[in-house]
Amino acid sequence: MSTVLITGATSGLGRYVAFELVRSGHLVLAHGRDRARTERLVEELRTEGAAEGFVADLARLAEVRELGARVAEAHPGLDVLVNNAGVGAGTPGSGRELSADGHELRLAVNYLAPVVLTRALLPVLRANPPARIVNVGSGGQEPVDAADPELTRGYSGISAYCRSKFALAAYTFTLAEELAGSGVSVNVLHPATYMDTAMVREGGITPWNSVADGAPGVLALATRETGSGGYYDGTRPARAHEAAYDADVRKRLAAVTEQLLGM
Repeated sequence: MSTVLITGATSGLGRYVAFELVRSGHLVLAHGRDRARTERLVEELRTEGAAEGFVADLARLAEVRELGARVAEAHPGLDVLVNNAGVGAGTPGSGRELSADGHELRLAVNYLAPVVLTRALLPVLRANPPARIVNVGSGGQEPVDAADPELTRGYSGISAYCRSKFALAAYTFTLAEELAGSGVSVNVLHPATYMDTAMVREGGITPWNSVADGAPGVLALATRETGSGGYYDGTRPARAHEAAYDADVRKRLAAVTEQLLGM
């Protein structure tokens, strides 16, 4: 059975997936931002199986790096990473928000945090083939403007969200090429449209689907051999935004990412 780290496990899709995995006999490492909620979740998960909690604010990249180091040290057998945590478009008409590090918040949590966490955990994942990275993306994607990646001009929450999810998809395809032959696969998916989550409700949207509708795609990528470098709509292979496959676009995004991470 696998050892699975799930970010954003205290609510919504992450919580549902955590319970499904624990019930199937996997060890679940449940990440949350709030200590009390994370501890409560772990108590509940342990009534069904094996679980451990990890607390970190993904809007603080130093905490993301620390999370990676803590998980790697405590669980050298980690073989599945599910980058699920995310920030939605926000309440309609709300303004541009910044992370603790001064990055546009959606880009920080939905893209930069998964990149940093994945990098921190790659040595452990490589040591445990076949290992899997599952990036929870979205069908809503919009290319990142390399000249204004943090959307300082003409800000809209929906645009910021879609750009962060485009970046995550493009990064997935680049990473899949890097990891070819390593025994580590990486895929990205749109779990389901407008699931019944706090993120969707905050956006003033009436949910179309339940988190149970979004879970099968995540579970399939986390537990089954599905190849690498794929984009899925639920459990079905699909196509991401065409620009996410463009080598030049991905090269520019990689350069911008290094710049933003100060590496």
